[in-house]
Amino acid sequence: MIAVIGSNNVDIVLRVRHFTLPGETQKSEELRFFPGGKGANQAVASKRLGADIYFLSCVGNDANGQFITGKLKDEGLEEHLVPTNVPNGVAVIEVTRSGENRIVIYSGANAHLTEELVNSKREELLKADFLLLQNEIPFAATLVAAKLFKDAGKFVIFDPAPATEISDEISKYVDIITPNEEEAKAIAKADMSPKALVDALLKMGFGNVLLKLGSKGGIFKGELGSFDFRAFEVNTVDSTAAGDAFNGALATALNRKMDIKEAVKFASAAAAISVTRQGAQPSLPYLDEVISFLSEVKK
Repeated sequence: MIAVIGSNNVDIVLRVRHFTLPGETQKSEELRFFPGGKGANQAVASKRLGADIYFLSCVGNDANGQFITGKLKDEGLEEHLVPTNVPNGVAVIEVTRSGENRIVIYSGANAHLTEELVNSKREELLKADFLLLQNEIPFAATLVAAKLFKDAGKFVIFDPAPATEISDEISKYVDIITPNEEEAKAIAKADMSPKALVDALLKMGFGNVLLKLGSKGGIFKGELGSFDFRAFEVNTVDSTAAGDAFNGALATALNRKMDIKEAVKFASAAAAISVTRQGAQPSLPYLDEVISFLSEVKK
């Protein structure tokens, strides 16, 4: 089983010609609402790929909370949602014609996922062998969860997004950290080349570093091996959930005992499929789609 402790949001997606400049007002070409949030996205990604998931998240007391609860119920992930007396988390997302995105988050109920809540669920959580973490809930809760799983001999994957308020202490509890280039620079507190960033994060104590470089693929280095990997070439429509599709698939593959190179390829395929579709959770592929995609690539 895979435990996911993290956020859920209602995504308000505005499709635009280009990212809005400071002082500029532009008309959106389209407005849509989707279920999202990095925690929920990664839980849904893993679930659709066949993993057994324990998803711990906090929901709001408003219409957005009802909306996200209904969507997660459709995925079979509503059992461990914790109600709060505040509005649900929301993300406002600009998506350009080329598929790039820019996101602003309101934490809402996500701020109520505390270390005390994590500790109260420890017995249930530790039935899982893998833990997926992100950084859209209070970092204290993320740190407690990582330590809890690491001390129990479990495998911890940390997606440091957004890369703010992250203590170096978490490095000793993380088996794989999966930043993009900007997030890696923020954590390393330096502007370096991709390979230098990987080495800097390894020196901080992370067991393995998987640096995501978008359409260029990425770099993996650490205790499990060292290799570069490529991204599959697809027509990008919306990259909002690409990283979440990747992490959910990576955990699922490792949980199925794939070796790290196979797991990264599987995750890259899931991410590639997701960027060809609009929205966060609606873009996340099912297992048969990833298998079909990989079989087509081999031809």
